[in-house]
Amino acid sequence: MKLSPALHKAYTKERLSAHEAQLRAQFIAWGPAIFQTARIMLKYGILEMLRESENGLTYDEICRKTELGEYAVKCLLEASLCMGTVLIAPETSRYTLSKTGWFLLIDSATKADIDFNHDVNYEGWFYLEESFLHGKPEGLRHFGDWATVYEGLSCLPEHVQKSWFGFDHFYSDHSFDQALEIVFGVCKPRVLFDVGGNTGRWALRCVGHDPDVRVVILDLPQQIDMMRRQIQGKTGAERIDGYGINLLDSAQHFPLNRNVDAIWMSQFLDCFSMEQIVAILQRAAKAMTQDTRLYIMETLWDRQKYEPAALALTMTSLYFTAIANGNSKMYNTEDLQRCIESAGLVVEQIHDGLGHGHSILVCKLK
Repeated sequence: MKLSPALHKAYTKERLSAHEAQLRAQFIAWGPAIFQTARIMLKYGILEMLRESENGLTYDEICRKTELGEYAVKCLLEASLCMGTVLIAPETSRYTLSKTGWFLLIDSATKADIDFNHDVNYEGWFYLEESFLHGKPEGLRHFGDWATVYEGLSCLPEHVQKSWFGFDHFYSDHSFDQALEIVFGVCKPRVLFDVGGNTGRWALRCVGHDPDVRVVILDLPQQIDMMRRQIQGKTGAERIDGYGINLLDSAQHFPLNRNVDAIWMSQFLDCFSMEQIVAILQRAAKAMTQDTRLYIMETLWDRQKYEPAALALTMTSLYFTAIANGNSKMYNTEDLQRCIESAGLVVEQIHDGLGHGHSILVCKLK
């Protein structure tokens, strides 16, 4: 495996002292309580109060500001002190915000991750082991009787949908500006297939970027219905079509009666096992000509510039295990390229560093 320089430095040699390693082990052991403490401190605005205070706050001042009881505030602050999200001045017993607490408060990626993990994953991860053993998302039963989360996405509670789409859109949206320049920069596609297009956000960006392009979104029929509601009345919506398809059914093919110039798959292939990816790419290849380019945008964990991003991505694999489908993950470059080549395609170019750690693999027929 070829790791980015930062990840090679982080993951190939022991870096921690015995004390640091023991503390990290305790963080793992108490992980659920640590997560919920941080979430509650954010929800009740305690971290924000500490950031805005000039000299920090005492127990009593926080109690008055939050209307939480003394017991709750003491438990939260003492746990946060040991977690490293707050600091205390022993002389005055006043609490202030630490660097870690500051990142919890202001880092938009961390905020999206917290909402996603609490609303979508937290209870389902209790069944992570069962999911590994059975090869299906046993944690999804918490929400409904579906084979994958995608089948039930439109039926999830509103706050769960909000966190799911907030997580999904946060990571993709920050890459769209650069992605548009790559897809439309050299050869301007007239027809573009958006595979797994979800609510049509990328399709809308495409028709807004180029007045001549037509976009066909390929997704489950229920997702196509949701997409049509989302884009209704938006500029360029008349140039966006939907094509209902179950991409897990190898008997269902891409539209073959279109002269497709570009095929776009953003944060899509990570929703499938390697065997399923090969089958999907083989059907994509049948719709391609020598002039068609397939653009695969993924957050490949081994190409990340920073260690926190790699951590978030490998943990996201466990969401796929327990909640999404039971058999997919955030892939590394080597595994994804193996799938691409098995489908009769070749990687022509890789663009790194888009948005929050995305890469685009530009593929063509062999």
